[in-house]
Amino acid sequence: MNKKVLILCTGNSCRSIIAEALINAELEGIDAESSGVKASGKVNPNAQKLLEQKGIWRDEYHSKTLDTVINNEYDLVVTVCDHAHETCPMFPKPVKTIHIGFEDPDGKGFEAFEETYKEIKNELLPQVKKELT
Repeated sequence: MNKKVLILCTGNSCRSIIAEALINAELEGIDAESSGVKASGKVNPNAQKLLEQKGIWRDEYHSKTLDTVINNEYDLVVTVCDHAHETCPMFPKPVKTIHIGFEDPDGKGFEAFEETYKEIKNELLPQVKKELT
């Protein structure tokens, strides 16, 4: 049975979506979902474009609010922005939570999204793998 990880951010439009897609594409035996503490309700177009270029975009990726996932069971919760880290909710069942922060590329050029993608791939993926295997 696959391990489950939740990537938690503020807006759930860039960093958490990129992390969700990368984990699902590259970490065997681990399923990722993402959510926002205050979800924006939309995926940033640059984040979607980048994931499409990398061949790991799925139509099911969308900006979700925390209440849609709070009762799901996870083996790990990862906060990827300081605001989500500071306001990380209590889950109904105990779950290990770690924080790996990334600068928000929202409002910046496409290169910032490429940089965030590389940082998430190089920093977050090995940490998630270490925590769950």
